[in-house]
Amino acid sequence: MQQNTSLKPYNTFGIDATAQYFASFSRVEELGTLLEYRNNLSVGGMQAPLLVLGGGSNILFTKNVAGLVLKNELKGIELIKEDADYYYIKAAAGEVWHDLVMYCVENNYAGLENLSLIPGNVGASPIQNIGAYGVEIKDVFYQLEAYHIQHHAIDIFGKDDCSFGYRESIFKQELKGQYIIVSVTFRLPKKPVLNISYGAIKEELENMKVQDVSIKNISQAVINIRSSKLPDPKQIGNAGSFFKNPTVSKFRRHVIVEEFPKLVSYQVDEMYYKLAAGWLIEQCGWKGYRKGDAGCHEKQALVLVNYGGAKGEEIIALSQEIIASVEKKFGVVLEREVNVV
Repeated sequence: MQQNTSLKPYNTFGIDATAQYFASFSRVEELGTLLEYRNNLSVGGMQAPLLVLGGGSNILFTKNVAGLVLKNELKGIELIKEDADYYYIKAAAGEVWHDLVMYCVENNYAGLENLSLIPGNVGASPIQNIGAYGVEIKDVFYQLEAYHIQHHAIDIFGKDDCSFGYRESIFKQELKGQYIIVSVTFRLPKKPVLNISYGAIKEELENMKVQDVSIKNISQAVINIRSSKLPDPKQIGNAGSFFKNPTVSKFRRHVIVEEFPKLVSYQVDEMYYKLAAGWLIEQCGWKGYRKGDAGCHEKQALVLVNYGGAKGEEIIALSQEIIASVEKKFGVVLEREVNVV
């Protein structure tokens, strides 16, 4: 247990916030001891707040963190079973997400290849229901194990228990702050359905001169695309996509298209469409914008960046300006994807 610890190494935005108390755990058995220790900590006369960190890739610190910050460093990836149709891969929550994807690709377990190079750790994947290039976690999810903070017991959640939505789950809603995810098990098909129709994957595969499409070259195509337009957090602080793609009704989309014929959108179902938030932001002139060390990335308007010394409050202020301008121009309210602390 440490005190007054800098969280700069533990968040991809590179914000230099301080944790009042900080500890990491690499075994589930350590959680009970750490949480009991928390019971003896107080902030303002009340029990110390708790924040659990994974890869720190979807969080923006706007102030120092009062209470206890726990860093999840649980490790391990294994094939736990298989049946006639599926492989079941279990990964500890502290594993780096991309490492899991590479493990599956190298072992020819299909299903995660479209999610290559997404920053963060495995434990966050079901919380956010992460997704990219036509695939979401809910498509390959089997179950997870989560440690109940109050009851000190591990509960198992199946797919239906998680209430998955677009970048949503029950762990961001009703059960927020009640559990620490310790492992996630994925159900991957033995007969892969290769998804290359979304975004620029097909075009990139052609650029790569791929003849026979495989999960390995799909993964490489996704890596190439993401690397070409998304900044590396090790070089420029960021948390990937800062905003969600907004969903609008078919009628609302029609109204917007009448004024903006080049609107980029994707049909969700008969009644709703998703609009490309990056396109909306770019049309408002924010792409490449910089104020001090806070900015909007020059290659992808959906990504807000810290060029070195930005404070969390400056990133938030920029995001509020962007939200206001998009609403004024298009009548659409953007919602942040990043968790603000």
